[in-house]
Amino acid sequence: MPGGQPDGRRFGVRDGRRWDRPGAKSDIGARSGSDPSGGDPPGGDPLDPSSDYAAPDSSSSASEPGGHSRRPTRSLKMRAIDYLSRREYSRTELSRKLAPFVEEGDALDPLLDALEREGLLSDARFAESVMNRRSARMGSSRIVNELRQHRLDDTLVEAVASTLRDTERARAQAVWRKKFGQLPQSAADRAKQARFLAMRGFSHATISHILKGENDWSDE
Repeated sequence: MPGGQPDGRRFGVRDGRRWDRPGAKSDIGARSGSDPSGGDPPGGDPLDPSSDYAAPDSSSSASEPGGHSRRPTRSLKMRAIDYLSRREYSRTELSRKLAPFVEEGDALDPLLDALEREGLLSDARFAESVMNRRSARMGSSRIVNELRQHRLDDTLVEAVASTLRDTERARAQAVWRKKFGQLPQSAADRAKQARFLAMRGFSHATISHILKGENDWSDE
């Protein structure tokens, strides 16, 4: 076998040693379905990097012509539920969020009506959520203005305002104490503290009581 090249004989293994079987025919090709002549199977050998074997494209069934994959489109309702699962929304705010995704055949107002009937969308819960998040840092007027921007019903807004008024001075005192902690020592200090509390949305009367050092927290 010159040059170490096979001479057409087949080989076998016995007791761990290779032995030649002159003239023997291999049945490997018959068993594997490959070409009996010993060549690569149709399409190339998947284990030979130099062959022309092409692996089947498993993504072809999920792709559009041109190679662009199809992405499932969420319905308008599923998108709304996704938003509502994260936090409370007012009807106005949710409508604004969904508007860019409205397609032909979608009806936004009937969808919002259905979400309200199912208890998934609630202006009342939204108002309560805003009040709870803001009340420790903001005064009544600022919170009420935020609710009005969401076009909530006047009765609902007034109910929130009434609740906030009951604790307005105590909340303002807590905010002032955390920021300053001592009464103003000059006109400049007083203006600075008053401006800070006013920007937070506390009323002029409440600010005046705090900066005078008055500790009477009875209702105005």
